[in-house]
Amino acid sequence: MTNQKPLTFRLGCVLFAGLLSLSALAHGPYPTIHSRELPDALRMNWVNLKPEMTENSHCATAFDSSTEGNRMVFKCSIYIKMAHEGARRAMRYCEELRAERHIKMPCKLIED
Repeated sequence: MTNQKPLTFRLGCVLFAGLLSLSALAHGPYPTIHSRELPDALRMNWVNLKPEMTENSHCATAFDSSTEGNRMVFKCSIYIKMAHEGARRAMRYCEELRAERHIKMPCKLIED
C-alpha cells in the first residue's frame, strides 16, 4: 500500500508536465517570430489585421529585406475554427509565396 501513493504521485506529476508542455505546442512545430521583430511595413499589416483576429487566427511571415516589398511575405488565416488548422494554413500560404519570390528566410508564425 505504501508504494501506491508514490506511484500515483509520480503519474500525476507526469500528467501535469504533459499538460504544461501542450501550451508550448499551441502553434504546433512551427518556428515563431515576435511582432516587434518585424519590419515596419509588416508590423503595420499585423496591427491593422489584429482587431479581426480571433484566438484561432494566425499569420506567418518571411522576409529577406526590411525595405523591399517584393522580398517580404505576410500571409494570414483569420476566420478559422481550429487553431492548429489556422497555423498550418498560414504557414502553407506563406511557404507558397516565399518559394515564388525566392525568399531565403523560412516562414515563421507571428506572435504578440
